[in-house]
Amino acid sequence: MGQGTKWMHYLKQLSAANVPAALIEKGQNRVIDASLTLIRERAKLKGELLRSLGGVKASTSLLGVPLGHNSSFLQGPAFAPPRIREAIWCGSTNSTTEEGKELNDPRVLTDVGDVPIQEIRDCGIDDDRLMNIVSDSVKLVMEEDPLRPLVLGGDHSISFPVVRAVSETLGGPVDILHLDAHPDIYDAFEGNIYSHASSFARIMEGGYARRLLQVLRDYRRFQGD
Repeated sequence: MGQGTKWMHYLKQLSAANVPAALIEKGQNRVIDASLTLIRERAKLKGELLRSLGGVKASTSLLGVPLGHNSSFLQGPAFAPPRIREAIWCGSTNSTTEEGKELNDPRVLTDVGDVPIQEIRDCGIDDDRLMNIVSDSVKLVMEEDPLRPLVLGGDHSISFPVVRAVSETLGGPVDILHLDAHPDIYDAFEGNIYSHASSFARIMEGGYARRLLQVLRDYRRFQGD
């Protein structure tokens, strides 16, 4: 049983013991506010630095979303963001791109850290609110010019809140190139509407894609039923 599941069980016990739901929700809201403040202030700091340097039109900004509980088997994707960063900054790799840009230059690549997914789930916050937190975090980075978020997952369920945030910030549906083994269009895989296999069902349902090009390994007709 994962920490988030244990907390949900614990919250049910508190409810049965007549602990006011408003008290629990108030504490959860403080955790959400603190989590978003962390992302906001880190993005603001990096944005201020880049604006002071001048001449920066856009800087790729890493934002980790270590979410893995919507996988159908193991939760390894939750551990991916630090591993990706480790690979990027590994001393055995060349940090200079083919175009001669230096990744160590903050005008090219910055990092605003991770959304504290597990800490949020440990407080019993459900997936409806968790997806909103991910969307809000992406928006905070996009609103801090000249940062452009590059989101590190995380299982495929995060595609939905990320695309939603981009669409809402830009003011309309967006074009998407999706490289994957599967189309991820189950309405609710294993009863979970936020499953890793349902992310593009939520994206299309919300009208967040103008054009969707999927490059897939295979497609099974029942996935779209």
